[in-house]
Amino acid sequence: MKQKAKREKMSYGIVGLGRFGYALATELAQSGAEILVIDRDEEKIRELREYTENAYVVKRLDKNVLTDTGIQNCDVAVVCVGEQMDTSILTVLNLVSMGIPKVIAKAASAEHGLILEKLGAEVVFPERDMAVRLANRLETSRALDIVQLGERINVTKLKIPDRIVGKSVREVNIRARFGFNIIAVENGSKVTETVTPEYVFRQGDVVYLSGRKEGIMKLNTWAEK
Repeated sequence: MKQKAKREKMSYGIVGLGRFGYALATELAQSGAEILVIDRDEEKIRELREYTENAYVVKRLDKNVLTDTGIQNCDVAVVCVGEQMDTSILTVLNLVSMGIPKVIAKAASAEHGLILEKLGAEVVFPERDMAVRLANRLETSRALDIVQLGERINVTKLKIPDRIVGKSVREVNIRARFGFNIIAVENGSKVTETVTPEYVFRQGDVVYLSGRKEGIMKLNTWAEK
């Protein structure tokens, strides 16, 4: 891995090529990012060499071995060995101590995540996060997609209910009634980014809204009356 000063793209070091790590590595590589990957499985490393020359078969994850790969020169390191708690904790400890600007780690449990956070890592729970996102979509059946910005605030992509077709934003009064702000309206290939109170909703409109999940529940109930 080249020294940081000689690079312009963000670089990512990925430790562990299970399903999560492998998918992350290929997605980042296909988006044009510079990646470095580490795993003990020679076949997976061979496959990843299609995307990067910085692919290393590593049997141990001690600090000296990690340093030899050059991962300390990455902008972000992602530890994807959450199922192996001891290995995960030691690897995060080593990467943080190497001064990598951002260390992200997959956690297998709340307790595991708490330890990783105390070591200085940003923690992700891939399975739990996917489950929460699916639950939100199931609870809010009209939602086409939901991005959670915090514990309570979401950005929701929503197909408009039939009962508001032909009505203006002012008439529906989405903000006062459901606590939402309209970010944009999409219809086919046309996107309206500045949505005025006079905008009249049309058949096929998809709205992007910011607000609380409870607002979607209220909107669903109202739309079905």
